[in-house]
Amino acid sequence: MSIRKRIEEDIKTALRARDKQKTSVLRMLKAGLQAAEIALRSSQKPEVELDDQGAIRVIAAYGKQRRESIISYRDAGREELARKEEAELAVVRNYLPEQLDDGTIRIRVQEAVDATGATSVQDLGAVMQAAMASLRGAAEGRKVQRIARELLSGSD
Repeated sequence: MSIRKRIEEDIKTALRARDKQKTSVLRMLKAGLQAAEIALRSSQKPEVELDDQGAIRVIAAYGKQRRESIISYRDAGREELARKEEAELAVVRNYLPEQLDDGTIRIRVQEAVDATGATSVQDLGAVMQAAMASLRGAAEGRKVQRIARELLSGSD
């Protein structure tokens, strides 16, 4: 079952369970997927549909927004809003691939370094592009960048 279909089915289930928060988050995800599909159709053929990889990119971006909001709310002392965002993030994570541990990310980033022939931090952009192609949705970009910087600067 595609991610989009799974979200649609889960919306129905959340509605039946009268889970307002989950329903709201799932509707936001569905709206984001629809917007991405419309943009894709306008740039390509009208019959093109968003695949699961495209859906993961949209959902990962939504998750990133939630993580950034949590940090902002905590910095502002708004713990109740941070908890609300954490609950939304928990729902979003159900539709993303399992997050990889630092060791696995380090291996994939090292493969990207080898593939691009990068030798210094100045090559970070090329390494990030190659690494994120294989890690999209399975690792936070911030974490991948930190590990890539460590590998390129020679400090392990």
